[in-house]
Amino acid sequence: MKTPPFPGDRIELLHTFVRIVESGNLSAAAQRLDTTQPTVSRRLQALERLFGVRLLQRSTHAITLTPDGERCLAMARALIDEWEAMQETLRGSRSAARGTLKVLVPHALGQERLVEPLAHYLREHPEVEVEWLLGDRHPDFVAEGIDCAIQVGEIADPNLVAVPLFSLPRIVIAAPALLGRRRPPQAPEALHILPWLALQTYYRERVVLQPVGGGAAHAFDIRPRLRTDSLYALRSATLAGLGVAIVSAWLVHDELQRGELVHLCPGWEASPMPVHLVYPYTRFQPARLTRFLEAIKAHARQRAA
Repeated sequence: MKTPPFPGDRIELLHTFVRIVESGNLSAAAQRLDTTQPTVSRRLQALERLFGVRLLQRSTHAITLTPDGERCLAMARALIDEWEAMQETLRGSRSAARGTLKVLVPHALGQERLVEPLAHYLREHPEVEVEWLLGDRHPDFVAEGIDCAIQVGEIADPNLVAVPLFSLPRIVIAAPALLGRRRPPQAPEALHILPWLALQTYYRERVVLQPVGGGAAHAFDIRPRLRTDSLYALRSATLAGLGVAIVSAWLVHDELQRGELVHLCPGWEASPMPVHLVYPYTRFQPARLTRFLEAIKAHARQRAA
């Protein structure tokens, strides 16, 4: 009778399977694992023989999980996490961060504001690799293998740990060309007649502004000339003079300083948007995630100071 593979080999087979699913094909998985495509293929075949089931359906264009593969994927990730936990505990290296960290970040924050703490984190932990994914959506953490995400807005999922980071003040802006010779409005009532642009993620047909320092809110309906889910597209359209918009203040700081945009009704603002770092609850939190949480929270404290 053939001796079954050593447990360490089985973990390697599971790790390869997870990488194949995350990468989308065997070639990409081989690159990530720093090995060859035939080696990856042999490991997949060995895992399927070990379990006696087909885990993936392969075609010339894509791979898809079988029902057995979907069940295996969730359990494989859990086992890999437990294996890493045991290694870190027994080696006495819980503070050492290593491995791959997969993070989903909103487009604007992920391309600009959060690159600084990411760079600091990577410099401090050279044994960590980061997959920095940009997307303004709520991920399926288990199915996508995402360790954590930065999310804007309130967190409603009770199964997630949500760490408050900071809030994003939102202001009303327009290009000088839109106003012509008119003075920039100081009261929200003067905004009703202007053309509007909307960030459909947070407002579509109704604007609610609050006086800075507190007081009664002012709300009115709008018919946006343009709706978009991209802060960058909204900023560009506003710069082009197409309409008034509400944006995160940090995103247009430079344009306001250069006079390319004007802050309208400076005594009023939209409700600030809370930003959280979220991740699924787990008994074990790998060092790479713990250190990343610390880096992001430290950056948030510095910006707030």
